[in-house]
Amino acid sequence: MADLLELEGFRHVYSGKVRDLYAPVDAQGEVDPDRLLLVASNRLSAYDWMMTPEIPDKGEVLTRLSLWWFDQLSDLVPNHVISTDVPAAVAGRGVLVRRLTMLKVEAIARAYLTGGGLEEYNAKGSVSGVPLPEGLVDGSRLPEPVFTPTTKAPFGEHDLPMMPAEVEAELGAEAAAEVSRLTRAILVRGNEIASRRGILIADTKVEFGLAPDGSGGLVLADEVLTPDSSRFWPADQWEPGHAQPSYDKQFVRDWLTSPESGWDRSGGESPPPLPERIVEQTRAKYVEAYERLTGERF
Repeated sequence: MADLLELEGFRHVYSGKVRDLYAPVDAQGEVDPDRLLLVASNRLSAYDWMMTPEIPDKGEVLTRLSLWWFDQLSDLVPNHVISTDVPAAVAGRGVLVRRLTMLKVEAIARAYLTGGGLEEYNAKGSVSGVPLPEGLVDGSRLPEPVFTPTTKAPFGEHDLPMMPAEVEAELGAEAAAEVSRLTRAILVRGNEIASRRGILIADTKVEFGLAPDGSGGLVLADEVLTPDSSRFWPADQWEPGHAQPSYDKQFVRDWLTSPESGWDRSGGESPPPLPERIVEQTRAKYVEAYERLTGERF
């Protein structure tokens, strides 16, 4: 990938859709078994395609916002952050973290009905096997947050909904119950804080890991309650019955599926480059979300 860096004292080990992982190495080239350098890029994915061009400052927004949220959630669940003392080349978007064994489940909770959850509800009256009341529409607030996990598909493939029995088979009953509880608790806490700042968090995806030696409980990893992992809606514009305006990458999805882009999502061809105004407006959305939530200037 174009933005991979040569970092003295670190070796690149993996790249995902948005983040790159580097392992610290000593003077003899031995890899640190306990730590990783997690670097958020400015890449943006939508509909399982990487967009071009990248979104300026996106990696730093995601990193700073995740660090802020980790502090707000520290009494609910421990997180993977060790230090923000990182090489200058990735300052602001790099974090030293614990090396964990990641759970093979995308932990998702929904407080409002939209997206894939709405599609399943319209077809079955439920989401991930959880029955919901009749008469809900796009944007409806759910009676309480619902745990709607999916598989972790390789990049380029689609995650698939998981039923409770499938999650238990993958994680074990006790761990599955704790993942469900914590995911919903994170979304509840997030909405308690965000709603006071004029933002509704419709749904969110979080990732959990375990210490490789099996000691301790679940550890919150990757990112948390960011515009990449969540749907953020302006509270003063919330109006069930149609798609809501958002602070997240739904803005890019909407452009991709508009007549202006000319892209056929089902055609197999890669999406066109994002226009400059879409790039600028997407950056502005991310920064506005950061500033409204944290009360800090970016």
